[in-house]
Amino acid sequence: MDVRDWPGQELSDEELDIAYNVRRKAGEELFGQLMVRYRAESDKAVEGLPGAPGLVYDEASGERLDVWGAGGVQGTGGALRPVFVFVHGGYWKALSRADSAFMARMLHERGVATVVLDYTLAPAVTLEEIIRQVRASIAWIWGHGREHGLDPDRIVVGGSSAGGHLTGMTMVEGWQEAFGLPEDVVKAAMPFSGLFDLRPLTRVYVNEWLGLDVPRAAGLSPALVAGARRCPTVITVAEHDGSGFVDQSRRFRAQWGGELLVVPERDHFDVVLDLGDPEALVSRKLLELIQSVGSV
Repeated sequence: MDVRDWPGQELSDEELDIAYNVRRKAGEELFGQLMVRYRAESDKAVEGLPGAPGLVYDEASGERLDVWGAGGVQGTGGALRPVFVFVHGGYWKALSRADSAFMARMLHERGVATVVLDYTLAPAVTLEEIIRQVRASIAWIWGHGREHGLDPDRIVVGGSSAGGHLTGMTMVEGWQEAFGLPEDVVKAAMPFSGLFDLRPLTRVYVNEWLGLDVPRAAGLSPALVAGARRCPTVITVAEHDGSGFVDQSRRFRAQWGGELLVVPERDHFDVVLDLGDPEALVSRKLLELIQSVGSV
């Protein structure tokens, strides 16, 4: 395979920008409103929840994560809970764990814990370092999760946009041994609006802070480094998402398998907010996915 040949490379720079610039597609006013919702709904979701916020998961970077909803439900008897690890988006240069816990209450009430994490934002560090940090968070849960009520044998990872890419980089093979982890440490995954082949981004505005060339982009693409093992996955994208994200989700599903979920009447930014609603399609799919890796 020649890494220089990638789907969509025949498009003009303007066409690629249209495909991947979802902030422009939403418009600045709506985008700003949605970012406010991320923080407000996260604050509301964790208010009064049992939790352990601000835990350092990676000594090298000092980055932190929050554990929410690992106990406090009558009748659980202190049993370890499956954990949904959510990795925020923001094209690797924006947002934080404080904007990312809007699903915590819904999951807590159904016997599932939530972990949301920070990673050092670009361009302060390379994308390789961001990937290492996210993988280190999985290693922390494996090694320390029991201390906080988390079941290290029931780790499900999800994330939105850039977080969908980072989710993919925890799904693939080849990194676990360096962290002393079993190959199947990630039992299931639910990337939202993910980026699984980064080569198109070498020609759009995002590369101003990523600084990728095509070979590096290929080496950091879940679609190109995926091995033989396949964890159960629901690859999720919004009906009104950017065309590049829809195409990437369809292509990755064809390679990886699992389920492709195209959520009607949602866009790139609001589809993941549905995780706060237990009746929403994405919430039901997530709970089914968690159930598939062990009883809740």
